[in-house]
Amino acid sequence: MAFHMKTTLHIDDSVMAQLKRESIRQGRTMSDLVETALRLLFRPRKDAPPLRDLPTFQSGGTLVDVADRDDLYRATEGR
Repeated sequence: MAFHMKTTLHIDDSVMAQLKRESIRQGRTMSDLVETALRLLFRPRKDAPPLRDLPTFQSGGTLVDVADRDDLYRATEGR
């Protein structure tokens, strides 16, 4: 046995207008569309696929020690 609850929602006028148009277009009630949208919102989400490792490469080492402020200034000022 299904139970239905009646409730009041405050929906922006532009969203309500879209809901009414979509309801007519699909031949479904506004309540049915709202319920479907809520079910989609609350459905369990599938886990995202694992991320691939970032590529690595040999750069030949660093040209400047960024922790050394004087060395960094010399490198960026071309001295």
